[in-house]
Formats: sequence, C-alpha cells, structure tokens
Amino acid sequence: MHGQDTPPVVAFIGGGNMARSLVGGMVARGTPPERIRVADRNAPNRERLAADFGVRCFATPEEAVDGATVWVLAVKPQGMRPACNALAALAQQLRPLAVSVAAGITSRQVADWLGGAVPVVRAMPNTPSLLGAGMTGLYANPHVADHQRAQAGELIGAVGPVEWIDDEALMDAVTGVSGSGPAYIFLLAEAMADAGARQGLPREVAARLANQTILGAARMLTESDEDAATLRRRVTSPGGTTQAGIESFEEGGLRALVDRAVAAATRRGAELSVANDD
Repeated sequence: MHGQDTPPVVAFIGGGNMARSLVGGMVARGTPPERIRVADRNAPNRERLAADFGVRCFATPEEAVDGATVWVLAVKPQGMRPACNALAALAQQLRPLAVSVAAGITSRQVADWLGGAVPVVRAMPNTPSLLGAGMTGLYANPHVADHQRAQAGELIGAVGPVEWIDDEALMDAVTGVSGSGPAYIFLLAEAMADAGARQGLPREVAARLANQTILGAARMLTESDEDAATLRRRVTSPGGTTQAGIESFEEGGLRALVDRAVAAATRRGAELSVANDD
C-alpha cells in the first residue's frame, strides 16, 4: 500500500484518446510522469505521449505493467477480453487494481478475464473528458479496498467530477445519461442552428449563437445552486418569447422523447455486456 504522498505507479493498456486525456490530467495535477507507464502498439502514439507528457511508453502491455499497482484498461470493448487474457497470469501474481473504461463491459467480466478475484473499478467517462470537463460514473467490485477506491477516484477525477454508483446494474443508466449524453447536446445544437437558419440567420451565425448559448446554460447549471427546473422557470416569463418556445417543446413531447432516448441507450449498454460474454 502506498503512502498518501506517494502516487501509485499507473500502467495504461492502450494509448488512445481517453488514455491521453487521463495521462494529461494526471500530469497537470502533479503526478510525476515517471509514475505513469503506457502500452500502445502504435509507435507514433507512443512517441507523442512520451514527447508531450514525459511518460514511459512500451510496445507491449507486459512491459508497461511491470511495477504498476494500478492498471487502466483503455482498449476498445471488443479488445478487452484478449487484452485481459494476455495479462491474466500477471494479474493473479501481482493483484493490481484494474480500472476499466470500456463501455458495456462488466466488472465481473474484467475480473474473470484477468483470472478471477481481481479488484476492478468500472468507469463510464464521456468525451468532454478530453477537455478536462468530463463526467464519470464509477463502480467498485467487492475486491476493491478503500485505498484503491480513493486511487481510482483521484485518477479519473483528473478529467472531471466522478459519481460513485453502488449498484453496477445502474452503470448502463449512467451510460444512457452522461456517457452518450454529449451527443444529445450536439444534436440539440444542430437542430437549434438549423432552426435559426430557417428563420433567416446565416448558418454560421446561428451555429455560434446556439453553441455559446449551450455553453452558458451549462455553466449556469453547474455553477449555480439552483436546479434545472428553477433556472428554467426563472427565464420563462409568462406570455413571453421563452414560454412560447418551451410550450412547443412540451406539446411536441420532448420529455417523453428524451426518456425513450436514455432508455434505448441504457438497453444497448446492457446488450453490449451480454454480447461481450459470448
């Protein structure tokens, strides 16, 4: 067990966008680069990571995990089983904390593929993590010790706030709300810009108006003590322009549509878990 002042040695299996964002966040928060190791088969990826952050990079996972007590499994869902199987013997010998950022892969699957009874934290980050503005749901399996839970929270917290989920079955709902959620906002931004253009605004002007409005509203949501409903009511004057727009959304069934979208994404997350068990 590491002392509080000594960060663990962390090995990333996979050096793609999510790993890069986490590495960058950790280094920015003061983790010594020499305590971060990255395995990636892609030589240009390795060179960029080493040049940008000063971390040690390796061509194989076996080299990267040497001396690491935390393994971040940052490979695509379909690559998770072979990646874990290749490291199973080492996982059983070293008993690291495994942090998985693969969508639709359960902690049981990761632990089993690593040989069984391994401490696993399952993470569901989203793409704003690439900007340090992520939101991540975390679940710890029963083998995770308190200090490992704290390590995982600090590691993932380098790219934005985290929410611990006690029931792993709810991780699919996390996927449906925040994991897939940025795309819902992008779709809304597209629709607002298209609608503005139909009202006569130049398309690029309408897009800038929509995008900055979404940014400002998001900041109000996250920086204010008020909830979304209160903020909405506050800007909706009776008989005014905002009320006219909101009434159109309500009459068109926006709430039910969002409910169906989140439910569909949640179901798909559960289906991916089953598919990866085959």
